[in-house]
Amino acid sequence: MTSIKHIFLLTCFLLILASTACAYETRITVAIDGSGDYTSINEAIYNTKAFPDKPITIFVKNGVYHEKIKIPAFNTKLSIIGESREGTIISWDDHFRKIDQGRNSTFYAYTFKVEANDFSAENLTIRNTAGPVGQAVALHVTGDRATFRNCSILGHQDTLYSAGENSHHYLYNCLIEGTTDFIFGEATTLFERCTIHSLADSYITAASTPKGKHFGFVFLDCSLTASPDVSKVYLGRPWRDYANVVFLRCNLGSHILPEGWANWGGTSRTETAFYGEYENNGAGANPKSRVPWSNQLTEHEAEKYTREQILSSLFAPKVPVSQWTSQNH
Repeated sequence: MTSIKHIFLLTCFLLILASTACAYETRITVAIDGSGDYTSINEAIYNTKAFPDKPITIFVKNGVYHEKIKIPAFNTKLSIIGESREGTIISWDDHFRKIDQGRNSTFYAYTFKVEANDFSAENLTIRNTAGPVGQAVALHVTGDRATFRNCSILGHQDTLYSAGENSHHYLYNCLIEGTTDFIFGEATTLFERCTIHSLADSYITAASTPKGKHFGFVFLDCSLTASPDVSKVYLGRPWRDYANVVFLRCNLGSHILPEGWANWGGTSRTETAFYGEYENNGAGANPKSRVPWSNQLTEHEAEKYTREQILSSLFAPKVPVSQWTSQNH
């Protein structure tokens, strides 16, 4: 009888121990002033559960966080939500020459990098403060099903690297600011109701869409603006052969050149790249003056450019688009 009682108590103890070991925090607060669980965002990330069953939210109070941040691939289902877009600032200043890691130094120069799937961010400013010194990435995203809402992504050259051949990224009501090729990469990315702000006469996009992809970078109902002294900006140029970029129902400022698009010097990529527009407006919308190798979409062709179509794929995991792009991640 005593033996049975001991076995029962031992079993209960092991169950309690197991349940305690499996428990993890799903809401973490970061505050510089010490009023949260951690004082740095990196510290909070280091202490989140890998591959969690339930989503984890890191709430970041207002402050300037001087941190170079990486969300590793095992930190899935993670959200980072700032207290306010203007007040919650993540800032770093790496750039190509400072990194000095050879010809690929650009890809190490990020302020904020996301490798994990199912990541979301809201109410953040992510900036690279290196200035106009060459390639200096603010946000580098390779994970699939990444969403950014109400965020400001600030830099100069190569501000946003949207990467991953089979990755899908969604930016809503965001500000992306830069100079040369400041939105670049191979991912399928939808920019909806975003402001794209040019700081210099140069190129906005440098897509490297893989061959066979139906969508690359899609700008839907966006506003293209520029600093007062900027007057000669191209919508994009092809970083790789099958670059795919489309602007639909966007307001284009007068800084957008009449020809609209440019080739990558010394290449024949215009023969395979796809550049399109549909019902854009504003002083920079000049469909009759565009380069002959760009496309003005018909109403029928434009019908496929919906959020569900763009962000779904036969090759993507079967996660409903409405689920991972919703306000409540």
